[in-house]
Amino acid sequence: MSITMHTGPNSPAKAVSFATRLLTLCYGGLAYLIFLGTFLYAVGFVSQYIVPKNINTGTASSLTTALLMNLVLMSIFAVQHSGMARQGFKRLFARFASPAIERSTYVLLASLTLILLFWQWQPMPAVVWHIDNPVVAGIATAGGFAGWLIVLYSTFLISHFELFGLTQVVAHFAGRMVEPMKFKTPGLYRLIRHPIYLGFIIAFWCTPTMTLGHLLFAAVTTAYIFVGIYLEERDLVAMFGDEYRRYREKVSMLVPGIF
Repeated sequence: MSITMHTGPNSPAKAVSFATRLLTLCYGGLAYLIFLGTFLYAVGFVSQYIVPKNINTGTASSLTTALLMNLVLMSIFAVQHSGMARQGFKRLFARFASPAIERSTYVLLASLTLILLFWQWQPMPAVVWHIDNPVVAGIATAGGFAGWLIVLYSTFLISHFELFGLTQVVAHFAGRMVEPMKFKTPGLYRLIRHPIYLGFIIAFWCTPTMTLGHLLFAAVTTAYIFVGIYLEERDLVAMFGDEYRRYREKVSMLVPGIF
C-alpha cells in the first residue's frame, strides 16, 4: 500500500436516492471496520501477540503440505491485491457499480483474503534463528512494532481515509465530488518513495525468533512488495508523467540515499 492507492474523482448523481446513498455509506463504513480489525489482527499474527492463532500456531501438517498451502494463500492475496489496484480493473468496475464503492470493495476483498490466510495458514515451526540475548531480542521486537507504526503513520501522510475508501462514500452520501488525486510527497515521502512498504518489510523481518514459516511469509511478501512497487510506479508514471519521473530520480525507493 502507498500513494498510488488513492482513487480518482467521482460525482454521485443527484438522482441517486437517499436510501442508496445511505447503503453506500454503510457499506464503506463496514469495509473500513473489517479492514481495521484485520490490520490489528495482522500485527498480532506476525508479531505473535494476543491473537488466538498466529504465524507459528495451529495444527502442523507435513512440510510439503504446509509449504504448498501457504504459497497458495499468499498467491490469492497477491492476485487480488495487485489485480484490483490496476486502472483497467477500476474502469471495468465502474461499468457495473458506483465508483464511490470501488475503493471500499478493494479494501474489503483484501481484508477477506488476509482473513483466509490467517485462518488457513499452516505453521512451519522449525527455528531458523533465535536471539537469546534479552536486550537484542527486545530491540528486534521493538523494531517489528516500529515497522507497523511506520505503515500506519505513512497512510495518514497521504490521506488515510481516502486510502481505505471512507472519503469516497462520505462524499457520495453528501452529494459532493471527491477532489481529483494530486501528486504530493509529505513527510517520509520526501526521504523515500514507499515508506508503507518499508514499514511492512521491517515488521515482517524484525523478530527475535524466526521460524521456517515466518521466514517463508517474510521472504514471499518482500518479493511481492518489489513486484508491487514495479506495477505501482508504472501506474504513477502513466498518471503523473514527468513529475513522477523527476521524483523517482531524486528520491530513493526504500532506503534514503542508498536504494
